[in-house]
Amino acid sequence: MPAVVLMLALLVTGSLAWVSYDQYTRNERRLLGLRVRDAGALLTAALPDIQSELASATELADATNGNVRKFTRFVAPYVGTGPGKEFVSVSLWRLADPERGPVAVAGVKPKLGSAISEASAFFARATASAKLGVIGLLRPPELRLGYAFATPGLAGRFVAYGEHQLPADRRSAIGGTSAFAGLDYALYLGSDQRDLLVTSLTRLPLPGPTDSVTVPFGNSALTLVMSSRGPLAGSLPQRLPWIIGIAGALLAVGASAGALRLTKRRRSAEDLASRLEVSSTENRRLYAEQRGIAQTLQHALLPDALPQIPGVQTSAQYRAGARGVEIGGDWYDVIDLGDRCLLLVVGDVSGRGLRAATTMAALRYAIHAYAAQGDPPARILTKLSDLVSVADGDQLATVLCAVVNVERRTISITSAGHLPPLAISGGVGEYVELEAGLPVGVQTGASYTSTTIAVPPGATFLAFTDGLVEHRDDIEQGLSRLRDAATAHDTGLPELVSRLMDELSYGPSPDDSVILGLRWTS
Repeated sequence: MPAVVLMLALLVTGSLAWVSYDQYTRNERRLLGLRVRDAGALLTAALPDIQSELASATELADATNGNVRKFTRFVAPYVGTGPGKEFVSVSLWRLADPERGPVAVAGVKPKLGSAISEASAFFARATASAKLGVIGLLRPPELRLGYAFATPGLAGRFVAYGEHQLPADRRSAIGGTSAFAGLDYALYLGSDQRDLLVTSLTRLPLPGPTDSVTVPFGNSALTLVMSSRGPLAGSLPQRLPWIIGIAGALLAVGASAGALRLTKRRRSAEDLASRLEVSSTENRRLYAEQRGIAQTLQHALLPDALPQIPGVQTSAQYRAGARGVEIGGDWYDVIDLGDRCLLLVVGDVSGRGLRAATTMAALRYAIHAYAAQGDPPARILTKLSDLVSVADGDQLATVLCAVVNVERRTISITSAGHLPPLAISGGVGEYVELEAGLPVGVQTGASYTSTTIAVPPGATFLAFTDGLVEHRDDIEQGLSRLRDAATAHDTGLPELVSRLMDELSYGPSPDDSVILGLRWTS
C-alpha cells in the first residue's frame, strides 16, 4: 500500500506540475499579447502630432504662396536634435515641380533630396491620399524616416516634408517607458518585417516566445514584435511547477495524509489565483482607462516647451493635486507674438475631472486663435466670456493675461478675477496693483481693463494659481509666504520656480498648483 500511495501521489504531483506549467505558459502569452497591443496603441498616438505639424506648415505655405521666411520660422521649433524636437529636417517642395528640389529647408539637408525620382513618386502618393505619407530612408550611413503632407485634391500647391533621424545602429532608447519596460522589441516599417527601424537588441531575432501587432501609420503601417525578458506575471507562477513537484514528492513520502494536504493546498492556490486574476484584470482596465484619458488630453493641458526670446528667460511648473486620478483645470501658456513680444497666460477652471480639463483645453486653444488674430488681452478675455457660462455648465474660470514687450521692458496685465502677479526687483517683491474684472463665464460680453508697468533690468515676474497659496493658510497669509519665499533666494529662474513649488506645497494638496516665471536677462 505505501508503494501504491507513493506512485499515485507522484502521478498526481506530476499532473499538477504540468497543469501549472501549462497555465503559466498560456498566461504569459496572453499578458505578452496585451502588452504588445498596448505598445501598438502608444505608437499610433504619436501620429496625430506629426501630421498636425506638417499639415499646419503646408496650409501656411499654400496661404502665403510658399513664403520661405514664414515657413522656416513656423517649423523652426520642431527642428533640431534636442528634447521635444520631432525632425532633424523640414523642407518645402512644389508639387508641380519636385524635380527642382526643395524651396526651403529648416535643419539639415533632407536625405530624400538626393533621390529626386523617388521624391516625385512619394509626393504623388502623399497627394493622392488624405493620410500622412510615410517613407523609410534606410540606406546607410544615415537612417531616417520621412513624412510628407499635402492638401488633397487640386487645392494644394506645396507639400511639407520632414525627416526623423533613426539611430545608426538601430538601437532605441524607448525601452524606459512603461509600455516597453521589461520587454525586448523590434519595430518594422510595413507589415512584412523586412525594413527594421529600431530594436532593443544588438542581434535579431528576438529570443523566446514572441507576439506582434501591425498598426496603421499614415499611408503605411508599423509592425511591432516583442518578447519578454522575464516572467510578466511574476516569479511565483514561473516557479510554481517546480514548487509543486518538490512539495508533492516530499508529501508523497508522508503517505496518504500528505497527499490529502497537497490537494487542499492546490484548491486554495487555485482560488487565490482566481481572485488575483479578477483583481489584476480590473486593475489593468482602470490603468488603461486612466492612461487613455491622460494621453488624449496631454497636449491640451500644458505646452510641451516654452518659446525662448533673447533678453528674457521663462520657466514654469505644474503640480497635480491629490484627489485620486482626477484631472484639474489649472494651466499656463506662453505664446510668441512676434516682434520680441510674448503673451503669458495663467488660468484656473473651476471644478475637476474631464469637464474641467475639456473646458481648459477649449479656453487655451481659443486664446491661441485670438492671439493669432492680433487681439489684445482685454479683447481676448471678453471673447472668452462668451465661451463659458456658469449658468449653463456650472463652470467659470479665472484668467491672467500679460503681454511682455521685451525690448521696451513693459508688461501689460489684464485679469479676469485672477490673483495679482508678483514683481521682484532688487530683492524686493510687490504684487502688481490692477483692476480684476469678472471671472470668465460670469457675464457674457464682460469688459476688462489692462494695467501696464515698466520693468527694471533683471526683474522677475511670477504668475500663479490659487492652489499655490490657499492650502492651510488663508489667502493673505499665503500671498505673504509666497512673497517672502520668492525674495529670500537669489537663484536662477528655473531653480526659483522649483523651490517655490516645493516650499509652498505642504505635503499632499487637494488642489492643483501652477507657477509661471519670467526674468529679464539683459
